Amino acid sequence: MSHEDEEVIELDELDAATWNDYAIEQGWSDGFPLVMPSEDLVDRFVATCRGDNEPFAPMSPRRVVPTLRSLAANAVMAGCRAEYFPVVVAAARAVLKPEYNLHGSLATTHSCAQMLLVSGPLRRELEINCSSNCFGQGWRANATIGRALQLILLNVGGAKPGVMDRSTQGTPAKYAFCFAENEEESPWAPYHVRRGFAAADSVVTAIPAEAPHNINDHGSTSGDGLLTTIANTVSQVGANTIYSTAPFFLVLGPEHAATLARDGLGIEDIQAAVFERSAVHISRVSPENRESYASMDRPLVDDHYPLTNGPEDIHVLVAGGPGKHSAYIPPFGFTEACSVRVANPPLAST
Repeated sequence: MSHEDEEVIELDELDAATWNDYAIEQGWSDGFPLVMPSEDLVDRFVATCRGDNEPFAPMSPRRVVPTLRSLAANAVMAGCRAEYFPVVVAAARAVLKPEYNLHGSLATTHSCAQMLLVSGPLRRELEINCSSNCFGQGWRANATIGRALQLILLNVGGAKPGVMDRSTQGTPAKYAFCFAENEEESPWAPYHVRRGFAAADSVVTAIPAEAPHNINDHGSTSGDGLLTTIANTVSQVGANTIYSTAPFFLVLGPEHAATLARDGLGIEDIQAAVFERSAVHISRVSPENRESYASMDRPLVDDHYPLTNGPEDIHVLVAGGPGKHSAYIPPFGFTEACSVRVANPPLAST
């Protein structure tokens, strides 16, 4: 289906194997099998967003203006259920915000993917995993919502690997990178509420980011001890955070979050401590990079490079299940985290 004139391609009676061979030949595939986007399936997906008439911005790098039907065709191919589609649309709107810098995040040689965080009631209604293995396999909603956005960027945006997607090595997160906030086990207000949305809203937050980096601390029994481990894990000279132009995500496992909260630490306390303790000392940076950073007006404070513009750019939330692990998610580096409310409630399961 083209994006300019909604052309319908007649595929006759192709079986699943023949259809996938055809899709690969057209350059539509991410390497995994695709569901055939028949007209009736695309219609059912579009129906979940009926009344959503807000126009889309052109999608980089091809600068094609998406339509609901073009987005729906890719969500069908990804294996989504129809009721997931409003979340996919919200994700597409998030990455199309100018401050997201979609073109830069797709053309970069950095190994970033489009991270999607879902907050609010739809997490439970759609069974988007927010607990054990939330970054991993086994959950249809997580896998197919994240995959749908990647297929949209490939087939609508034109981000073909090795052509317009110039990532040096890539990342498995490019297949799908979608998880939900574990609000039930968080001792703090939900992430989307802290972003200014209502508690009853369901919200998709997107940022181009690396795959999660594990933070393992089974020994610390105090909040201060945990913050030492977290800050030292975040303090990297090889991640794009060193450019100090984008926020990063700190995703706390429930057990680590409980320890921090028990010791009276709120979100702002965590942000302030990690901001201060994670700054990289100049001695850890090569002379060549010091010159490079100086030419970029890279801030140097008391012989340290802060990793964000300020503590508020450290985005803290809770996700995951039992175990003394958390995660640090570094950004592309020249972007913002963009949040969009899901506009339509889901239909009955299909």
